Amino acid sequence: METFERAVDDFGPGQLWVGSLVAVILVAVGAVTAAPQAVWDRFLWQYFWGPVYADAKSASCAEMTASGPQPLYDGCAAAIQEGRLIAEPGYTLVSEIGYMLILVYMLVGVYFLLERLDIAEDPKLYFAFVPFMLLGGALRTVEDATDRAVDAGVTPIVEYPLSSLIISPVIYGTVFLLTLLVLVVCVDLEQRGVVDSYYRTTGAVGGVLVAVTLLYLTVVALTREYATLYPSVLITTVALASALSYGLYWVFETYRPAMNDGTGYIGLLVIWGHAIDGVANVVLADWLDALSVPLTYYPKHPANEFIIAATEALQPAGISAAIGTSWPFLVVKLAVASLVVSLFNQEFIDDSPRYALLLLIAVTAVGLGPGTRDMLRATFGI
Repeated sequence: METFERAVDDFGPGQLWVGSLVAVILVAVGAVTAAPQAVWDRFLWQYFWGPVYADAKSASCAEMTASGPQPLYDGCAAAIQEGRLIAEPGYTLVSEIGYMLILVYMLVGVYFLLERLDIAEDPKLYFAFVPFMLLGGALRTVEDATDRAVDAGVTPIVEYPLSSLIISPVIYGTVFLLTLLVLVVCVDLEQRGVVDSYYRTTGAVGGVLVAVTLLYLTVVALTREYATLYPSVLITTVALASALSYGLYWVFETYRPAMNDGTGYIGLLVIWGHAIDGVANVVLADWLDALSVPLTYYPKHPANEFIIAATEALQPAGISAAIGTSWPFLVVKLAVASLVVSLFNQEFIDDSPRYALLLLIAVTAVGLGPGTRDMLRATFGI
C-alpha cells in the first residue's frame, strides 16, 4: 500500500493510468501471441471482434477458419450445431460485461485528463456533450445504410474496413475519441482567446456534425430505393419519450423535490435519453404495423431479449396482441434512470463535481446513443 501511495506521489495518478493501459495492451498482445487459438479465436474474436466483422460484412454470422474469418450469409444455425467457431452480430453476456469494464476503465482515464486540463467542473459541459451522444446513434445509422446499399448492389459511402469504425460497439470508441479531440481543441482555442467558451464551441461542433449526418440520411431516404422516410417513427418516439420523461421529472419536482435538487435539468435529460431508448425499442418491436411501417427489427441486447421472452411467457396472449411484449423494457429503463438520478444529490455533486458530471454523461450516453440509432434506423427505413 505504501509503495502504491509513493508511486502516486512520484508520478501522479494520470501517468499511472497511462502506464497501466500500456501494460494491459502488452499483456494482451503477449497472450494472443502465446495462445492465439484460445485467446484470440475463442475469446477476443468470437465475443468481441467477430460480431463487428459479421456486421460490417452484412452477414448473418462469421466463421473463423484456418485461413481466417469468413462471412456466412446463411447456414449459421447448422454451423453452430456442427461445433464450428461462429460469431454472430450483436451482443452476448460476455461481451456486455467486457464492454462495461472497458467503459469504467476509460472513464477513469478521462477523469484524469479533465483534471489535468482543469475543466469539467461546470455542469454546462454536460449539455455540450449531448450532440455527440446523438451523433453516435446517427453515425451507426449511416453504417446501417451502407449495409442496405451493399444488399442493393450500390457502392456505399463507407466500405469495410473503415465501416467497422461506426459499428457498435466500436463506434462508442470512435465518438469518444472524436469528442475528446474536439474538447481539447476547443479548450485550447478558449485559452488563446479565439473563442469565448470552450463548452459552447464544443456543443456547436457536435450540433453541426449531427446536422450533416441527418442531412445525408435524409438524402439517402429520399433518393435511394433501399431506404424510405418514415417521419411517424421519429415523431412518435420523441413525443412519447419527452412526455414520459417530463412527466416523471414533474412528479419528482412536485412530490420528491430532493430527487431533482442535485441534477436539475441534467436529470431530466438523463431520463429522456433512456426514455428514447425504451420507447424506440417498443416502437420497433411492436408498433411499426400501427405506424404503417413495413419493417421488422429484432433486439440485439440479451437483456432486452430476456425481458421480451419473459413477457411473452407470463403475459396473456390477448394483452400481448394488443400492446406487445416489449413494454417492460421501457418501464425498466425509466425506473433505472430515475434511480440513478436520485443518487446524484447536491452533496455528492458539490464534493466531486467533475466525477459526478462524468458519470452523468456516461449514464446518458449508454441510453441516448443506442436509442437514437434505433429511432433513426426505422425513421429512414434502413
